[in-house]
Order: sequence, then structure tokens, then C-alpha cells
Amino acid sequence: MTDQRTTGSPAPSAQKPRTTRPTILATGPLMTWRGVDLITAAMLAVAFGVMFWGFDTFIYPILSTATAGFPPAGELMLGVWLIPAVVGALVIRRPGAALFTELVAANVELFLGNKWGVAVLLSAVLQGLGVELALALFRHRRFGVIVAVLGGVLAATFEIVFYEWYSYVADYSMAWKVIYLGAGMVSGAAVAGVGGWALVRGLAGTGALNAFPPGQEIRESHPV
Repeated sequence: MTDQRTTGSPAPSAQKPRTTRPTILATGPLMTWRGVDLITAAMLAVAFGVMFWGFDTFIYPILSTATAGFPPAGELMLGVWLIPAVVGALVIRRPGAALFTELVAANVELFLGNKWGVAVLLSAVLQGLGVELALALFRHRRFGVIVAVLGGVLAATFEIVFYEWYSYVADYSMAWKVIYLGAGMVSGAAVAGVGGWALVRGLAGTGALNAFPPGQEIRESHPV
């Protein structure tokens, strides 16, 4: 039998117990806003508002011309304006984050100038509420790509059914309105839902969101 005193190996009773890495429940319900949440949501919104202005000014006219032959297809662009609500919700993860981010972005767009005027504020409210509903359905406990896609779809549905059907496309036939709605929902799912989720994951991977649940989840999935 080998004498542990001669080999230098510690006795079993002297070994330090292993400690497990604590798990941060980043998907738990978060209700109280922190200062960093408010500042970050506002900064994201301003960035998206400037993006809106650039899209409105330089890209929207080109795509509108391209879809002039079948106007309902133009609603495939809708997802671009829904991204702030999805991203704000996935990053901040507090009730009201989607609505706040979308509304501030719309105000920036309005300030910089657009062809729709103050109507963008009503759109922002409807779009933000659509994403808020998606999160509420999961009790603010799930923030994956499925929830993001649902948020984009509901945001598009709220915007179209409660506003655009009666303002921008009131003269469309019901068939065209249904196609218009379908195009908007596809855009909401793909551009705002999947695109917004991918954007948040990308930002989290750079370390820019270390103070937020997405950053915590990245760290947990790549332990040191």
C-alpha cells in the first residue's frame, strides 16, 4: 500500500470541495427598470430613428418603385420599422421596453423628417403593443427566436389591421388587403423577428450587452 504522506497527495478529507458556477436566470421576470436600462433603450432607439430616416430617404423610394406593379408587395418593407420594438424587448426584458424603444425611435424619425408626419407616432404605439403582447403571452420568461418572431408578427398585425387598412390602403379590395396583411406579417416575422433576434445575439457576442440578460446568457454558454 502506498503511503500518501510519502507521495505528497493530500488525503481525501483534505481536498477542497469543487464549487459549481452559479447560474443566472436571465429569462426570469424582470419588472423594475434600472438607469442603465433606460439609457440603453434610449440609445438604441436614437440609432434606429436615424436608420429610419436613412431608409425613408434613400431606400424606401427605390423599393416603392420596384413594387409599383403590385402595391401590396410593398408591405414586405414593414419589418424594418418594427425592429426597434423587438430589439428593445429582447435586450431590456422589462414590460414597456418594446413600446418605449419603438416610440422614441419614431420621435427621432419624425424630428429628422419623413413623409408620414406625426402618424408615425400612432404606428409606433401599435407596433410596440404588438411586441409587448407577445412577451406577455409568455409572462416575460421567454426571449428566444420564436418569441421574437411572434412579436414581429403581432406588431405587423396591429399596425395593419388597426391603422393601415383604414388609412393607407382603404381603397384596396379585401383580397388585396389580405395579401397586404400577409406580406406585412412575413416581413414582421423575418426582418423584425429573426433579424432583431440575430442582431441582439450579435451584439451580445461582442460584449456590448454584458450588463443585460443576453450578455449573461452568452457568458454562461461559453464558461471560462
